[in-house]
Amino acid sequence: MKRITICLIIIIGATQYGCKKFLSITPIDKLTGNNFYKSKEDVEANITDMYGQLFEKYTRTAFAAATGEFRSGEVIPAAQGGEGRAGSARIGGHKRQAPDPRGNTDKQTVPQSEVNDRFLLEALDNGRGWGGYNFKNLTIWNEYYRVIQAANLLVSKTAEGIPGLTDEDTKRYDAEARFIRSLCYFQMVRLYGDVVYYTDAYQKDPLPRENMVSVINKCIADLKDFRNNLPLSFSDPSLKGVRATRGAAIVLLMNLNMWNAGFDIPNRNKYYEQTASLGDEIMKSNAFRLLPLSEWATVVKGRSDESLFELFRTLNYNTNRDNPFQQANAYSPFGDGFIHFPYKQPEYTHRYSYSVFTSEYMSKLYPDQGDQRLITWFVAPFDQNPETFQLKKFAFNTFADAANPNLDLNPDNTYIIFRYADAILLRAEALANLARDNEAITVLNVIRGRAQAPLYPAGSGDKNLKDAIFLERSKELMGEGSRYFDLVRTRRIQSSEWTDNPLSADKFNRGGWTWPIDASALSNNPNMTLNSYWIGSGL
Repeated sequence: MKRITICLIIIIGATQYGCKKFLSITPIDKLTGNNFYKSKEDVEANITDMYGQLFEKYTRTAFAAATGEFRSGEVIPAAQGGEGRAGSARIGGHKRQAPDPRGNTDKQTVPQSEVNDRFLLEALDNGRGWGGYNFKNLTIWNEYYRVIQAANLLVSKTAEGIPGLTDEDTKRYDAEARFIRSLCYFQMVRLYGDVVYYTDAYQKDPLPRENMVSVINKCIADLKDFRNNLPLSFSDPSLKGVRATRGAAIVLLMNLNMWNAGFDIPNRNKYYEQTASLGDEIMKSNAFRLLPLSEWATVVKGRSDESLFELFRTLNYNTNRDNPFQQANAYSPFGDGFIHFPYKQPEYTHRYSYSVFTSEYMSKLYPDQGDQRLITWFVAPFDQNPETFQLKKFAFNTFADAANPNLDLNPDNTYIIFRYADAILLRAEALANLARDNEAITVLNVIRGRAQAPLYPAGSGDKNLKDAIFLERSKELMGEGSRYFDLVRTRRIQSSEWTDNPLSADKFNRGGWTWPIDASALSNNPNMTLNSYWIGSGL
């Protein structure tokens, strides 16, 4: 398997920030508060390790693909790939394949109400040809709790007082730990629904799973009053997006609120109001901006003015390859399955893309082909032909090694978690749901204006506006792990109008939108239960 090394942004020196090789430090699960938090350097080492473990968890599988367009069914595999890499796209329930120009086609279809469960379970079988994607790791939540425990400990120790920290340092580290903790819970809720929630640094008693709406509300409360202790952004371009900032906390709060708006229906206007207010705050801060599409390579490279939070990686730092944090799954970047030569080398092993978007989906997203995202982000976008189609959005910064021209590597890009466009569109969505249509249209057109797409006309609100904003998110955030979660929280997952892989209302209410939880979560917790929808699935 291909290996890459990553560069974490860590705090050092008088200014406390800089880019270095990955630190060799004591693993989180071997630390205790009393023997470790003795200085500012100890805090920095621990936070660096938390980000490292988040990177490791995210890159153990193709997270953005599996939790995005793969599961929602807009991706189909190339026939040339056979069961192996091509099988990955079937997580969304497609039996059919993109046509092989040499005549090897398979357009058999099966009822979508039946394929969701079966193909998801097949995708989680790492013993199959697509096992390299390691989708099974999505069912394991223990790694999130290791990071949460470290964050809990840091919050506790900052409250007690750590030698060498100023009051400002203490507040900033406390807020950063809360951001990391809330991010972990947010990811888990979107994957599993109800989760075990705790913030005690020395939690000993086993706890049951807590209703996810309650968990999200606790995360909102955890971040809301502490976000102002974080820097709004960083002026140093090497630091943008890679450490918690107020901007990152704001967009996380917006996502938390919009998730609950989809499930806590009686109180949804409260969440919309908070999201709209947070969106106004971040846009008026002028701390972030949308880069022109001509500079898209800078966005996907990472640490740009558009980045709010990312798990940064680079291929340019040669560090100890025995460190597991430095070994991302070679298939983890979303673009891996959608690009081929000349964006991947060598040509003889990369003559077609392993997956393509359906032409029906692309036509729905781009009825106006003057949208500059079609030109900047795609090659042959409507072809549904793996030898011509490419999602060029993630093909910039192609890596080339003159000493080893046959080296098989993905382009040298970051892992985007949140960017400014996400916050803008969440604000537009919240405003539309509050019937503040004129404001929503103005905000929506910020995104369309950057893409040189036709502006949404004033006075065309109500349901059409909400649908337009949803489609805009699908376009703008393609490949960034939002599509399936947007379908779930807006309940559009229940309609074949919006997805090729719909769920019935009964399946949705029984938790069919979740992922299974691995049985290892039952260890040492008699109060723990697995997702009942998936019990008996053989996992």
